[in-house]
Amino acid sequence: MYRIVFITLLFFMPIVPLEGQDTILFSDGPVPMYGIIDGGDTVFMSTIAEVSVTSGRKSRSEQRDMRKYRKLVYNVKKVYPYAKIAGQKFREIDATMATLETDRERRQYINQVEAEIKGRYEEELKNLTITQGRILIKLIDRETGHTSYDLVRQLQGNFQAFLWQTLARLFGSNLKMTFDEAGEDMLINDIVIMIDKGML
Repeated sequence: MYRIVFITLLFFMPIVPLEGQDTILFSDGPVPMYGIIDGGDTVFMSTIAEVSVTSGRKSRSEQRDMRKYRKLVYNVKKVYPYAKIAGQKFREIDATMATLETDRERRQYINQVEAEIKGRYEEELKNLTITQGRILIKLIDRETGHTSYDLVRQLQGNFQAFLWQTLARLFGSNLKMTFDEAGEDMLINDIVIMIDKGML
């Protein structure tokens, strides 16, 4: 009986014209892209993996990590301009020192540059936190290719470098710190790159 009803319904169904659709495969990568040509128009189609939507709450550790990252961004943005100035000044000093013939001329030039830098930046640099000072020391190494200790030693001699290193050690820092962009300073390096690109 069921078959008879089904066959009868098939006979009485209106005839609907069916049009064929051409399907084009655009990509055979991990997510295939298809195009269906329908009446002269091409409609792009793709399948995507299932997505689960959850609340925007973050765990305490994620919130803590985000606060630490924002603080790091703030500190890097604060000291990076000084590191760039240090790099530029180092290149200027290096070029000028090569043209000076006597030790006396070199000493006079170094004293002049030191007075200029102190007059312009001393008060600003005094207001840096210990953390910002450490980041600055690392960024100076990144910009110049020399540790802060080496720069002081080259420009002012071993005794001055020793004094400044001792003072830095008293404040829990180290003028001999180097910039490790592939290791512990990778995040700082990423932030600097984003600053240079105008993304931060």
